[in-house]
Amino acid sequence: MPTYILASQSPRRQQLLAEMGISFSVQQADIDETPPAHIDVYAVPQVLAQKKAEKIASTQQEAIVIAADTVVIINNTILNKPKDKAEAKKMLQTLSGTMHEVVTGVCVYKPDTIHVFSVITKVYFKILTESNIDFYIEHYQPLDKAGAYGIQDWIGIIGIEKIEGDYYNVMGLPTSTLHTYL
Repeated sequence: MPTYILASQSPRRQQLLAEMGISFSVQQADIDETPPAHIDVYAVPQVLAQKKAEKIASTQQEAIVIAADTVVIINNTILNKPKDKAEAKKMLQTLSGTMHEVVTGVCVYKPDTIHVFSVITKVYFKILTESNIDFYIEHYQPLDKAGAYGIQDWIGIIGIEKIEGDYYNVMGLPTSTLHTYL
């Protein structure tokens, strides 16, 4: 039985990987998450996921390392995790009434092969009121999520009209595609 390492502290990724029936340990890959200059925004998650996997794999040669990075893209701009509540509010106001894309890059680093891929899901928000946004920011944890929201949280339940693509990708791990590579 192979040893799996998830290179992520994300509780959502840990939950999803566990629900896939995989036993794993967790190691955080402390890397510089600044993307290389002039890189296409859609390539950023793959580049960062590979950097995370390589960091862990350099000390764990026999393990299968799984790393991921998720970004929210709107108007060719990445919305990362907000720095504070004010930035979270601005992000949610930007996403209100629009379609954006959630891109998760994944790297599966096996002792003999490396698979790097990304999955894109389109997410459509209805128009969010200021009180919806304020309530969400005060009662949930938008600061640890790309784009300042979790699809599985209250704001996703009341605010997302539809998605095109993988729901779990929006949570941070495209489980179906990952299963294919594992």
